[in-house]
Amino acid sequence: MRSRHDHYPRTDAARCRAMRAAEAGLAARWRSEDKRPAGLAAAMAAADAIAAVDPAHAIAHLRSWLADTRWLDARLAAALALLAADPFARPPLPLVGSGGAPGGLILAERGTVRLSLQLWPFEVAGAPPTTALFVPGRAAIRVLAAGSASFALHHVALSDAEEAGAFTAAGAAPCTSDPPRPLRDRELLDLDTTRTAFTLSRARGDVLLLDLSVRPPSPLPVRAHDIASGRLIHVAASRRDSSFRQMALALLAAMERRTAAPLFLTATHGEDFAARWAAMRDLIALDPAAAHPRLVRMAAHDPHPEVRAAAAATLALFAAPKAEPCPA
Repeated sequence: MRSRHDHYPRTDAARCRAMRAAEAGLAARWRSEDKRPAGLAAAMAAADAIAAVDPAHAIAHLRSWLADTRWLDARLAAALALLAADPFARPPLPLVGSGGAPGGLILAERGTVRLSLQLWPFEVAGAPPTTALFVPGRAAIRVLAAGSASFALHHVALSDAEEAGAFTAAGAAPCTSDPPRPLRDRELLDLDTTRTAFTLSRARGDVLLLDLSVRPPSPLPVRAHDIASGRLIHVAASRRDSSFRQMALALLAAMERRTAAPLFLTATHGEDFAARWAAMRDLIALDPAAAHPRLVRMAAHDPHPEVRAAAAATLALFAAPKAEPCPA
């Protein structure tokens, strides 16, 4: 099957130069607008400066950008004009998400603060949700198109000690769910995403959200709960750097790059306990001999009790690598 990329004008040097010049010009124009004293870049910088200490205050710094979206209308119109001039041009709006799942465009990002345009295709927003995802941080979301969807909030209790690093999967409270209600155009959702998640269902059209999120570094993992039972079913690293590193290591493991074992070993010393164990699990599959000494130390000394328990249980499943027999 042929795609639009098969028709890309690679051999038309003049057209490619014109496209690149138009893209660079639009990006420069937006940077100039954003760097003004009242521009988006200044607002994002002010929010990021306080995000780690007070995520709610960081959200408040940017709330006006959700209330009046004429700036977004102008930005999207400029991007569409670029595409109208040449459909192979690339507007300077990075993509996030793909494959029919919720995704969209990154409008601005500074440190732990991100402003994005999120599209939930009606196929996704129409399906009955099965999991609720709790992410450390806060979010404010302006509904630009409700798609006639139903909206439900899910809640989980969390102690200050758990939020500070004492969280364990065994001790996690179950989540509870509110009855669904209609999602409304232009409404503003203000969420403590550490303890509150939302799901969409029964949509008859695409849902479009202007999503402002603050994700400060946190020892608390991202937690997925089964909605029907409320029980915790999965944890993952919450820090973006840990998540990116974990994805890269998973790719190396899938490619069976045993020479990358030192990278996995380094990752088992990281701050995020979920990322530490994910790196060890992949290393065991990739190179058991390299993993064994570190696994022994994790079983005895890892600061998180569930990592120690998982390491000890794993040690019982395979013996230490045997020494090579003496040739004599």
